[in-house]
Amino acid sequence: AAGSAGSAGGDGATGIAATFCRGREMNLILWRHAEALDAAPGQDDLSRPLTPRGERQAQRVARWLSQRLAESTRVLVSPALHCRQTAAALGKKSKTVPELAPDAQIQSLLDAAGWPDARTPVLLIGHQPTLGLLAAYLLTGTPHSIAVKKGSVWWLRSRDREGSAGAVLHAVQSPDDC
Repeated sequence: AAGSAGSAGGDGATGIAATFCRGREMNLILWRHAEALDAAPGQDDLSRPLTPRGERQAQRVARWLSQRLAESTRVLVSPALHCRQTAAALGKKSKTVPELAPDAQIQSLLDAAGWPDARTPVLLIGHQPTLGLLAAYLLTGTPHSIAVKKGSVWWLRSRDREGSAGAVLHAVQSPDDC
């Protein structure tokens, strides 16, 4: 499924952008930070940088996203260095948001994104397990553990499910498949 969404609409990027940006539905894109160095003894988790492999992962996924994101997409980033470095690969203006720090609560992420009412797409760059819990909650109504691979993107779109906001999964992209 990783690359299959790119064929929507026939020409890849244009078809995907048209599908994701139509109507008044909200697009929420979850991007887990790329591979980071292990913390050295006494080092704060927030100060860990990306590995060289993580830098390549971020660049590959950023190229994939750049072909698909609407110009109006808001980019919200965890204060962790490895998340900010992942965001920098995209080359878009971003905002560091403390509510996206490690161990954030699902509701904090929803509030930061303005789910499900934001009029522009929102890209959240953050951490496991929170991103996986958020994806599960939006897709199933229950926060349970879904593994989101380092550097991967999960693209969701809001939908009204019997009076409550749910989501439809449109794409999952791994850095290995870019």
